[in-house]
Amino acid sequence: MASSSSTSKRLGLVACTALVVGNMIGSGVFLLPASLAAYGPIALIGWIVTAIGAMALAIVFGRLARLVQKTGGPYAYTRAGFGEFAGFLIAWGYWIALWAGNAGVAVAFTGYLGHFVPAAAQGATGLAVALAALWIVTLVNIRGVGTAGIVQVVTTVLKLLPLLALVLVGLAAVEPSRFTPLNPGGMDPLAAIAACSALTLWAFLGLESATVPAGEVDNPGRTIPLATVLGTSLAAALYILVTIVAFGTVSLSELGGSTAPLALVAERLWGPVGGFAIAVGAIVSTFGTLNGFTLLAGQVPFGAARDGTFPAFLGESSASGAPVNALIVSGLLSSALIAMSMSRDLVDQFTFIILLATLTSLVPYIFCALVELVLYATDPTRYRPPDRIGGLIVLATIAFLFSLGAIYGAGAEVVFWGFLLLVAGLPVFVWIKRHALAPRRAEQLGAAGAASPSLKETQ
Repeated sequence: MASSSSTSKRLGLVACTALVVGNMIGSGVFLLPASLAAYGPIALIGWIVTAIGAMALAIVFGRLARLVQKTGGPYAYTRAGFGEFAGFLIAWGYWIALWAGNAGVAVAFTGYLGHFVPAAAQGATGLAVALAALWIVTLVNIRGVGTAGIVQVVTTVLKLLPLLALVLVGLAAVEPSRFTPLNPGGMDPLAAIAACSALTLWAFLGLESATVPAGEVDNPGRTIPLATVLGTSLAAALYILVTIVAFGTVSLSELGGSTAPLALVAERLWGPVGGFAIAVGAIVSTFGTLNGFTLLAGQVPFGAARDGTFPAFLGESSASGAPVNALIVSGLLSSALIAMSMSRDLVDQFTFIILLATLTSLVPYIFCALVELVLYATDPTRYRPPDRIGGLIVLATIAFLFSLGAIYGAGAEVVFWGFLLLVAGLPVFVWIKRHALAPRRAEQLGAAGAASPSLKETQ
């Protein structure tokens, strides 16, 4: 991190938990019921499977935060366990996930704003609204992590209130008959659960959020693991309850065709006032998630650049310690993805972007699931293995298999585009290595020239 932040820790347990909850409970819980409606009630099994896998990953990240206390989260852990190239690949993939995720959140923001102003979710106006929201939070983060942390706490509180109200009132109005048949589409059950898990994992992206700005966290060895597990547990419970209320009160066809499905649910429960309240909550929620993801989209390339893994200009910071260049580049990439995907309708656009972001997050998750075992195996002096390593092996296996299964569920098109984006980073790695070795090579040539006698001296 920048030196200005090294002497003043700005993120405590409340802010870190808010970062986890705020990044997780964002566009997913408000728009995913529309994407999941095509699968029917079997999507609830997908939520449960995802929640189990996410908790395993949360515990993994909590343990790694104690072992490797560096800025960068998944990138820093992978670099410590698997080396420089793997660290680069994970930093590259995780960075893609963050700026692609920001594009998906911005699209969801326009969808709920369209509940009040329909034109705001359509065509060129929708594009302008999404880009405006994205760059507003980018400017907030350029002011520094302290400002971003305050915004995150406030928006997290404001987003939770309407969701909790929806759950408390909606559970009493749920009609059990709406949950049969379990698999109305007739899809292979395992394939349906895998597909739903890939979609619902989007809502859990961000569970590692507290690990990324480790250099800005007070007492990171305790704060990060606690915030990660607390935030993931709260989000998982809320996701499942909200989906039960949505599926139990509104028909699947209506949910699938709505750009603001929870507002539709609230209208059935409370009338227009309820729809208004939920739509406002969704706007605040997605704005808060934009803020949190933008913070991470700056911190990941910033930390990697400081390690010499990313181009050096991404490691430059402002007087307040904000990674200005990394934030601006991330914002430009998110803007390009939003513009490129505007040809799809809003729900399809959101679904494609979140699957792409999910896939590029799963690659870092797979590596991180095994990092702790690698550290114990390769450096037992520095990283002393626990007496009971069997539990760790079980935990790593669950996290690894879950991530692998979610990649399968993402589908061929998303895996194809995700793979292309990942390998596109290889020339960047070569370029970085070339520039890193140039001064050393010049120094070696200079030393060799000084050591060799000249032609005159030999005559």
